[in-house]
Amino acid sequence: MSCSCDIMRALKVKLLVQIKDEQRVKMDKEGHFMKIDRLIGILSILLQQEKVTAPYLAEKFEVSRRTINRDIEDLCKAGIPLVTTQGQNGGISIMEGYRIDRTVLTSSDMKAILTGLKSLDTVSGTGRYQQLMDKLSVKGSLRETENNHIYINLSSWYQSSLVPKMELIQQAIHQRHIITFDYYGPNGESQKTLEPYLLVFQWSAWYVWGYCRDREDCRMFKLNRMEEVKMTEEPYELRDVKPFDPSPYTPFPSHYLVKALCQPEMKWRLIEEFGRDSFTVQEDGNLLFEFGFSEKWNIYSWVLSMGTEIELLEPKELREEFAHMTRKIAAKYAKPG
Repeated sequence: MSCSCDIMRALKVKLLVQIKDEQRVKMDKEGHFMKIDRLIGILSILLQQEKVTAPYLAEKFEVSRRTINRDIEDLCKAGIPLVTTQGQNGGISIMEGYRIDRTVLTSSDMKAILTGLKSLDTVSGTGRYQQLMDKLSVKGSLRETENNHIYINLSSWYQSSLVPKMELIQQAIHQRHIITFDYYGPNGESQKTLEPYLLVFQWSAWYVWGYCRDREDCRMFKLNRMEEVKMTEEPYELRDVKPFDPSPYTPFPSHYLVKALCQPEMKWRLIEEFGRDSFTVQEDGNLLFEFGFSEKWNIYSWVLSMGTEIELLEPKELREEFAHMTRKIAAKYAKPG
């Protein structure tokens, strides 16, 4: 996946907040995601060290000294007061007294960023973010510290099939090319044409969010349900659509308000999957569960997973349909094997 992931975008906003509009637009038009990452890395190093040399930065970021000099010039244009001194003890540093922006990236900020980057390596399968961590870290001092108490693993059981899809979709997003794929959902199989805008990790799974040409609206698609994913040669222009809303209920609105009576032994399941506010304890100790679902098949599979420890009460029509379905299931298993 590209280094211009969501974490780096957030860091870019925080770090380059002083960049003039025309400078930022120029960067975006030219697609210099790697350059922005390098600028972030250079400034983070300067915030941690009093002075560094151009050859040191050139070697660390694997570019020429001329490129580093251009980067320093761009940072100065962005309003970051850098000073270059010549001589034996010369180098590049942030102007003395520039204290406000020295807190742009605190040690805690860097630890949080590096933790996020480490989590992305659990799903990328490339080690690319480890390389970026090496560049952002100063002599490894921030990468492994005694105060780093968080480890995030974004991998899944479908790692081998998931990584190629993510790589392709990331490439399509950065190049603004349309993708096509076969999608397998509760309503059957269909072919989709999508203008991909964003990769999303939510509800313990990966999704792609973008403008669906078939539905003429923005949609979320689960990567594990996508097959034959291809990036076309057809480019797309960004549409004037509402930004992605990370609210957990927006992409999949609740169509069914479910009421169910659960045995006390299932309290742990309800708390783990839906939270403590999803049920009320009744006088007899049973648990009255109330929660919104977007798909009825999700309701059925969840109720079945609870076995005999649950009774679906509402919606009435789903209770009747579920009863009919379970009778057919029971009839199948009543036959000799």
